[in-house]
Amino acid sequence: MSANDAKLAGLNSLGKTYDFGINEGTVGPSVIDVSSLYAQTGQFTYDPGFTSTASCQSSITYIDGEEGTLLHRGYPIEQLAEKGNFVETCYLLLNGELPSRKELEEFETAITRHTMLHEQMNRFFHGFRRDAHPMAIMVGVVGALSAFYHDSTDINDPEQRKIASRRLVAKIPTIAAMAYKYSIGQPFVYPRNDLDYASNFLHMCFSVPCEEMNVSPTLARAMDRIFILHADHEQNASTSTVRLAGSSGANPFACIAAGIACLWGPSHGGANEAALEMLSEIGSVDNIPEFVKRAKDKDDPFRLMGFGHRVYKNYDPRARVMQQTCHEVLGELGIKDDPLLDVAMELEKIALNDEYFVEKKLYPNIDFYSGITLKAMGFPTTMFTVLFALARTVGWVAQWNEMVEDPSQRIGRPRQLYIGSPKRDYIDIAKR
Repeated sequence: MSANDAKLAGLNSLGKTYDFGINEGTVGPSVIDVSSLYAQTGQFTYDPGFTSTASCQSSITYIDGEEGTLLHRGYPIEQLAEKGNFVETCYLLLNGELPSRKELEEFETAITRHTMLHEQMNRFFHGFRRDAHPMAIMVGVVGALSAFYHDSTDINDPEQRKIASRRLVAKIPTIAAMAYKYSIGQPFVYPRNDLDYASNFLHMCFSVPCEEMNVSPTLARAMDRIFILHADHEQNASTSTVRLAGSSGANPFACIAAGIACLWGPSHGGANEAALEMLSEIGSVDNIPEFVKRAKDKDDPFRLMGFGHRVYKNYDPRARVMQQTCHEVLGELGIKDDPLLDVAMELEKIALNDEYFVEKKLYPNIDFYSGITLKAMGFPTTMFTVLFALARTVGWVAQWNEMVEDPSQRIGRPRQLYIGSPKRDYIDIAKR
């Protein structure tokens, strides 16, 4: 981001005019630099949800919601998902460029060698109730990593930041798989260094010690694509949480745990779970017309989950890839008689052709297709947000690293519009 002295934005407030610089990005909207607003005017801006506020400058991810564009370091998400793999995307997000063959081999080896957890952490899992939500386990265990890996918590040491970054990308799948196994009462399965990232995760989730399991290449490729499609998404709620926590100097494990806690919210990471719950509520293809009618009624609180997006006013580019992946998984597994999937496929047809949905641009989004896909693969709905957290970890880590290295970064300190009582004197309890 560069300031252009020739471009100024004027603000007239209480009869006085103030000038603020306009900063230009590589692509996308320019921003008005209001960092000196309070000093100049004695006033703050008011922007609930920060929908018109740039909290940082970043070179990692760019979204154009009107055009339906998502770029990671300049590369379209569709190309990364179709031509690359998740580990390669991780390298890109962390380092800024696609790796050479030698760089990728070194990175893959480093990630593979970090997949195991400290053995004492196994006991940590058993401190949770047997019916604990896997996301609750994820928040606790990831935060506890800082108690086991003291040699990578100094955020001022670039080498320690690098080690912590790789450890997080490597260990999150192991933690996620262990959270799943614990929730269903099965023994933990250790990672295997002979498997790729996605295959290793599926093996840790679905294999058991008493028999061999061969991971389907189609399902592994689908899992890998799901990870790529969720790897980063600009300054969303959880990413902003990671940056805000990191701005205080907190260690990387604590920052990622904070991001996981934020992601747990149903309006963020729980959207694909909500989409599947909606399909269960509809229940049958025969009931779809009634629910579509309700969705079109502005006075009815019912909403079709998994359609439309706060940022994308066009088709979510990730949804196109996820749609293809969804049908590949259903074909591989030969699923034909699942009522929920029948409802989903019929809703998809309606959303892509019904004039109401097309006009309002309520296209099926990535949450709609990923929920169906993950259910078909055998994951319970409680694991959906865990898988989101697994994939998003590399984006959080890349954003955290960028924030730490940004010389203009300061500790986060939003201001407020106070609407409480003005100053008043204390009244003795006998006189109240």
